[in-house]
Amino acid sequence: MKTTAFVTGGTGFVGSHLVEELLRRKVDEVRCLVRTDPKWLADLDVTTVPGDLADVDALWTALDGVDEVYHVAGRTQAPTEDAFYEANVQGTLNLLGAVKHAAPDLDRVLITSSLAAVGRCEQDIATEGVPLRPVSQYGRSKAQMEAAISEPHQMTEPYAEALPITVVRPPAVYGPRDRDILDFFQAVQRHICPVVGGGSAQTLSLIHARDLAAGMVDAARTPGAAGQTYNLGSERPYTWAEVKQAATDALNTWAVTIPVPGPLVGLVGAASEAWGRLTGTHPPLNRDKAREIRYACTACSIEKAQRDFGYAPSTPLHEGVAQTIRWYRAEGWL
Repeated sequence: MKTTAFVTGGTGFVGSHLVEELLRRKVDEVRCLVRTDPKWLADLDVTTVPGDLADVDALWTALDGVDEVYHVAGRTQAPTEDAFYEANVQGTLNLLGAVKHAAPDLDRVLITSSLAAVGRCEQDIATEGVPLRPVSQYGRSKAQMEAAISEPHQMTEPYAEALPITVVRPPAVYGPRDRDILDFFQAVQRHICPVVGGGSAQTLSLIHARDLAAGMVDAARTPGAAGQTYNLGSERPYTWAEVKQAATDALNTWAVTIPVPGPLVGLVGAASEAWGRLTGTHPPLNRDKAREIRYACTACSIEKAQRDFGYAPSTPLHEGVAQTIRWYRAEGWL
């Protein structure tokens, strides 16, 4: 039978890898919501639908006859909490409202949340059942999004009851096209490896984008996964020392580990944010991001996903980092 998938956020880092995974699996038609520039989708066999998550007509067009919806679009950086809410919560509700009316009988809606929604955690390694105590505006917006899915909406039943929804929470994601971890590799290339804390504790779940994309499709196609939430991270948490070793090996260089005290991260975030206000920019490292770095849980268990649909990340850290750095160099980013 013909399968049609609709992807939001397909022009971004994770979304473009997801689109490639769907094409590898021979999905008959992949539709992607695109504001203006197709970016990484330009050379792929996809159907682009002009518009955004506030464009009801575009959503109805994209959802006509669709079997699967993969919602990846959202903001990871924004100047205000309202901006995060508009993109990550209201945008999701707009999409689900359109799905409920335009494609109520579809097979699955896969919603991308984040481990940042967990925030502070009494466990070193978060499971899906831990309370959500986000510490950043981004994390709060993802937690609010998850809550909104399960709440009655405009005097109707919750979307979580009306639609076959699966939520995934990725931790830190790396791979070709990612700019967030690029700063770390650039620092290592300059022989500096900044680490919050000592760097020897297994505190970091880190997943290659291609492994994440495969897990997302598997979750969406597992009958019993409807109504469930899954962490999609690495087989085990890594230490920053392991990440440093993978980076220095791939770059064929050396680096000195510079432990960064937590309070200093906060001071740098505050100073960076103040400079951003003066220059009219919004720096990636600000007070909000500093709180997330200092206090949010960064490791998660994947046992539930392993049990329910055989989730098995296949990219070893050294191989994934080396591949990513080769891509950065080929693109002139490193």
